[in-house]
Amino acid sequence: MNVYISATLRSFFDRNAKLEVEAENIRQALDELVKAYPDAKKGLFDEEGKLRGFIRIYVGSENRTAQDRWVIPLTKKDEILLLPAIAGGVPEGSIISDDRRKAVSFDDKEIERFGKHLLLREIGVKGQKRIKAARVVVIGAGALGSPVIQYLAAAGVGTIKVVDFDDVSLENLQSQVLHSSRDVNRPKVASARDSVRNINRNIEFEAENVLLEADNITDVIDGYDLVIDCSDNYKARYLISDACVLCGIPEVFGAIYQFEGQVSVFNYNDGPCYRCAFPTPPPAGLVPTCAEGGAISPLAGIIGSIQANEALKLIIGIGDHLSGKLLVIDSLYLRSQILNLNKREDCEICGKHPSITELADLDYDEFCGLKEAEEETPVEGFTPDELAKRIENGDPITIIDVREPHERAIMRFPNAIVIPIGQLARRQKELDPGKDTIFVCREGKRSILAINTLREAGYTGPLYNLKGGIEAMKDIIFSHEGAWL
Repeated sequence: MNVYISATLRSFFDRNAKLEVEAENIRQALDELVKAYPDAKKGLFDEEGKLRGFIRIYVGSENRTAQDRWVIPLTKKDEILLLPAIAGGVPEGSIISDDRRKAVSFDDKEIERFGKHLLLREIGVKGQKRIKAARVVVIGAGALGSPVIQYLAAAGVGTIKVVDFDDVSLENLQSQVLHSSRDVNRPKVASARDSVRNINRNIEFEAENVLLEADNITDVIDGYDLVIDCSDNYKARYLISDACVLCGIPEVFGAIYQFEGQVSVFNYNDGPCYRCAFPTPPPAGLVPTCAEGGAISPLAGIIGSIQANEALKLIIGIGDHLSGKLLVIDSLYLRSQILNLNKREDCEICGKHPSITELADLDYDEFCGLKEAEEETPVEGFTPDELAKRIENGDPITIIDVREPHERAIMRFPNAIVIPIGQLARRQKELDPGKDTIFVCREGKRSILAINTLREAGYTGPLYNLKGGIEAMKDIIFSHEGAWL
């Protein structure tokens, strides 16, 4: 039978997207995969041998993640999907009340502007009024936020709040079509405001140039009809979903990585939340983020457009939607699936007996592995300047590059030994305990995981992290004569 490997897990399977295995059930299939690819064991299972919480297993559209379902017999025609987190049904009605709809009116220009909506039987005047009455929060004005914000503005959503703390950079322009070259170094929310004004000046635009945390997100989203998650990291995804549950606000979720995308609707009409779909995030650094792994530019448009479409259907109260379902799209191999998501009765925040009742109850940095555990030995590191000086002095050091192949193709680190994180334990004999070993990755997060992995494997030599990763070293690297890269 075929086993499909989602992109974020392929580094553990020699970059294979599809593998054939001889197996009678899921348990045998996983055993065969780990036997053929030993490095996959660390990616799929935790230290206790349990499937990691950020991975779901599907056979067709059926969720078979629970281990008691791994022994159900399969046929050769069955297809298994290993689906990690990347960070249906029919609506019973609009999320916009009739009183708010009736309070809205149109002038002649608006009737002309939205004429194609008014012609649609499913939308008409009542639906368009609901769109105008809607108050929507878009979190993230980047790749996904770009199409979402533009299509919501074009559709006539009355109030759009955009939340982002970042500035526009040159590398953003490949996929973040909301911004242009003249916006480089400007706050993204300011650029978004100008773009929305160019589309429709009647829209009330609210800019929040702020980093969302547990102590401010409730104030940002409370009182709005819908939240659209266009963020790009696991911490934000759990924080947004949790806040939506506690505030009673539906959420439209989207995520992209390389050529793959996911879309769902969470917390709608007692439907599942993000924690129901993915109970725990991957350990920090285990799988690369979109920023580290990249994404083809049109994918953001595809996924963001679907998010905007789901949002408008919820606002109007029409059609099928993705509550209780997860749409998975692979743009490279032109495959798409709609997978069923079930609400977990034991979910920590939306289950029958929630353990999370206040956002302050949970440290999201610790939950997502962004905080160094007290029992762990602190990871020492070199700044880019310090590492550059040691290289120029010819000091006896070993540099280990744990980045993905496509990252190294863009920016090479000369004289570095390439060892994927999953291979470190069995290849530790290639390192010299008498030398300082420095680990490098893009942002300095995966290299910390690599160091802790080696320590757990019993390596006793000195290990250091490049602080901030190669991104922090760019200016130094390119400022030297005969540039290293």
